[in-house]
Amino acid sequence: MSTGTIYGVGLGPGDPDLLSVKSDRLVRNAKHVAFFRKAGRKGQSRQIAEPMLPEGVIEFAMEYPVTTEIPLSDPRYNEILSAFYEDCAAHLRTLAQSGEDVVVLCEGDPFFYGSFMHMYERLKNDVPVDVVPAITGMSGAWTATGHPITWGDDVLTVLMGTLPEDELSRRMADTNALVVMKIGRNIEKVRSALRTAGRFDDAWIVEFATMPNQTVSKLSEAGEKVTPYFSIIVVHGQGRRP
Repeated sequence: MSTGTIYGVGLGPGDPDLLSVKSDRLVRNAKHVAFFRKAGRKGQSRQIAEPMLPEGVIEFAMEYPVTTEIPLSDPRYNEILSAFYEDCAAHLRTLAQSGEDVVVLCEGDPFFYGSFMHMYERLKNDVPVDVVPAITGMSGAWTATGHPITWGDDVLTVLMGTLPEDELSRRMADTNALVVMKIGRNIEKVRSALRTAGRFDDAWIVEFATMPNQTVSKLSEAGEKVTPYFSIIVVHGQGRRP
C-alpha cells in the first residue's frame, strides 16, 4: 500500500476567489479534510472552504485546548499545546500511513504564523507532506487600504501584538512600512506603542480583510468599534519613487 500525502493547503485571506488553482482543486477533490478551530466554533479555514467541500468529505476538527486562558509565559501553555499538536499529528500520520491523502485547511499561507507549521515539523520525516502557498492575510489587508505598502527601498516589518510594548514601539519607530498582527486583547498596548513611535496617525486598521464584512479605516478614527481578533494594522511606507 502506498503512503498518502498530507497537503497543507493555503486558503488565502478569506475570499474564496483568491485561492490558487491548486488549492481549489485539492479542496474540491478531498476525501479527508482537517482544520484547526477554537472549541465550539466552526473554524475560519473551514468556513472559507465550505462552498468547495465535496459531499461526504470526512472532517477532522482539531480544537485548540487553550487559546488565551493561560498566559503565553506560563510553562503549561507550551506543554498543553505541544501535547495537542502531537495528538493531531498522530491522527494525520495514521491516515497517511494507511494510504489516505489528507487536505489540511490553512488560513492565509501555511508557512506564515500558521498552526500547520507545527504539523509539518512533526510529520515531514514520516510521511509525504506537500505545502501549497497562498496570499497572506496582511497582503489582503494592505490592498484593501488602496495604497501600496512599500516603495523603493522601504523596509517592511511584521510585528505581533503579543510583544512587550517597549519592543513594539522601538521596532515601529525603526522601520518604514509596518504590519501588526495578532492584535486581540493587545489592541490598547498596540495603540500606545504606535503613539510612542509617532506612527499612530498614519496607521490603518482592516477588519475581516477580503471578506464580505470587511471594514477599512484610519485607526485614529476607528474608536472602540473594532473587532481585534480579525484585524490587521497597516502603516504604509513612503519611500523612494520615480
